[in-house]
Amino acid sequence: MKKLVVFAALCTAMVACGSGDTNKGKEDKPAESASTPAPAATGSNDKGLDMIAALDCTTCHKINEKNIGPAYTDVAKKYEATDANIETLANKVIKGGSGNWGTVPMTPHPAVSVDSAKEMVRYILSLKNQ
Repeated sequence: MKKLVVFAALCTAMVACGSGDTNKGKEDKPAESASTPAPAATGSNDKGLDMIAALDCTTCHKINEKNIGPAYTDVAKKYEATDANIETLANKVIKGGSGNWGTVPMTPHPAVSVDSAKEMVRYILSLKNQ
């Protein structure tokens, strides 16, 4: 019975993370851009935000509040913006995983390139002081 419940929870998470609701990301985009600080690498941050909006990321993540996954600001507070952390988190975006933020696994995104994943991670880590 326990295996059935776990299987149902995983199926629900996979459906939720793969819903492809592109309107939600587009609705949030202007507010997110307006609240993003303007560091020297603003262009790369905008590019990362655009990539996040184009994918299914906003199905599970929000900027300032926990959803299915952690808030981006919480991720930024947990990880320094070092090359090693950017590499690790980019691989997490591509390969998925679980255990760092609870029991709900992050859906893998194997079609995302390493460079694209790094751009998205740089944007997320730029939200540290939000």
